[in-house]
Amino acid sequence: MKISGVKLSGGINVSTSAAPAPGPTPSGGYQGSNFGYSAGGINGSGSIENTIQKYSFTSDANATDVGDLTVALEDTPAGSSSSTHGYASGGRLQPGPTISTIQKWTFTSDGNATDVGVLTLARKEASGQTSSTHGYASGGMNPASTPATISGIDKFPFASDSNASESQNLITAINGSAGQSSNSHGYTSGGGGTPARTQQIQKFSFASSDDATNVGNLSQNNQLGSGSNSDVSGYNSGGNTDVGGSQYVNRIEKFPFSTDSNSVSVGALTQARGFASGSSSTSSGYTAGGISINPLTVQNIIDKVSFTSDANATDVGDLVQAVRGNHSGSQY
Repeated sequence: MKISGVKLSGGINVSTSAAPAPGPTPSGGYQGSNFGYSAGGINGSGSIENTIQKYSFTSDANATDVGDLTVALEDTPAGSSSSTHGYASGGRLQPGPTISTIQKWTFTSDGNATDVGVLTLARKEASGQTSSTHGYASGGMNPASTPATISGIDKFPFASDSNASESQNLITAINGSAGQSSNSHGYTSGGGGTPARTQQIQKFSFASSDDATNVGNLSQNNQLGSGSNSDVSGYNSGGNTDVGGSQYVNRIEKFPFSTDSNSVSVGALTQARGFASGSSSTSSGYTAGGISINPLTVQNIIDKVSFTSDANATDVGDLVQAVRGNHSGSQY
């Protein structure tokens, strides 16, 4: 499932064909009823992957390989979901540059992704959010830019294959934050600059171009956690808490959408780890893959945590390939 010899030219060909307009889905796309997806990442042998993996929300089972990205990617392509397609935006080739490509694949049949547009800036380690009409890529970094860390929030339409535009800005430039979505706002939780990590929870409106605001804090500084969301709360699971990069945690934190408040710890993952992907069903949040230490291990675990009760996660299946670094998460 790997590809080699990828060469980027000055841009990509953008499809001019229109995608179907999103239809009604539970919670408008930021939650799913059928499947979670994990795309890209680095496997346990250190090779970069282009695999799109799918796992069931209706039964606890292992993931299956259902297609390929157009290029193999690591370093967190931002994940978003319409009612019909999954999206992975940005990321980094290995070895190679950080890119701006927006890729999408259909949920109605298993198949490969296509390139459908570009972000305003090439970026890796951005977080993804989903409204009923647009996908978002928030923050991130590009080592070739000055400054390297990005504060801009890009958005792109689901109704047509188009390039992104910058819609607003985060309070501070961050990368490696976890992304969450309510039906009206996008959230980033945690993340880092250079080199400090943050515990900030930031919120921005889907309906306006107002910049993000600080609405609360995680219990500790955290970067590279995975994001998921119920219809009333955002979740940040796992991540890394120290500048040296060696302290991974298993903490699951939850914060409300109805009020601007700090998060609370509600449980633990089955394995402390970061660089995992997150997805959301209507009843549970999922954390797939990632990397843990002592010993250094690339994980294939798919953890599930209930939205209806505060409890520890359970291991409900395995990815086809153990991957980290970060792969993109989405849901259908």
